[in-house]
Amino acid sequence: MSKRFLLPVYPLMVLVMFILPFYTAEGYSLLKHTTSQLGAQSTPHAWVMNGVFFLLGGACILEGWVHLKNFRFQQILLTTFGASLFLAGVFRHAPLNPGVSFNVLEDQLHSVMANIVGFSFTLLAVSAAFIEKTTGRRILALLVGASSVIFSLLMFFMTGLTGLWQRSMFILSFAWLIFFLEGQSLREG
Repeated sequence: MSKRFLLPVYPLMVLVMFILPFYTAEGYSLLKHTTSQLGAQSTPHAWVMNGVFFLLGGACILEGWVHLKNFRFQQILLTTFGASLFLAGVFRHAPLNPGVSFNVLEDQLHSVMANIVGFSFTLLAVSAAFIEKTTGRRILALLVGASSVIFSLLMFFMTGLTGLWQRSMFILSFAWLIFFLEGQSLREG
């Protein structure tokens, strides 16, 4: 039986993304604010979102080392993605409330990690098209890579819906990642 680490964490991520907003900082909006802001400095119950980042990051690293051993480039990208996701939970976003003091360096490091997460995931999805066995799976990988760029642009240009775009991107991206890794797992068997 194949080892799967990401599959059990995915539903937890979805639940936390949609339930924790009701138990966090006053003024938090599912549509406007990101998951990073759920785990921000001086934010109620931030440990829950950061715990999910730790679990997702660790699961991705383990999946990469178990299921991508024959594809070193993709393995490195998934490991980078996972490590950066883990570190995005270590280095926390600035608080939602601008009047609360916070560690600026920690916020800046969080931004760097978040950018590495996005870049490494997009590169992983595009590079997956080169190792997938069927045309449909190759096209899907390219579409997921393109969608991560589109969602990122939407987050940048339509800031009133940043939370919606990010949640949509996370749901799609992690679902595809589970699908992609399952395909790699089946190849091994």
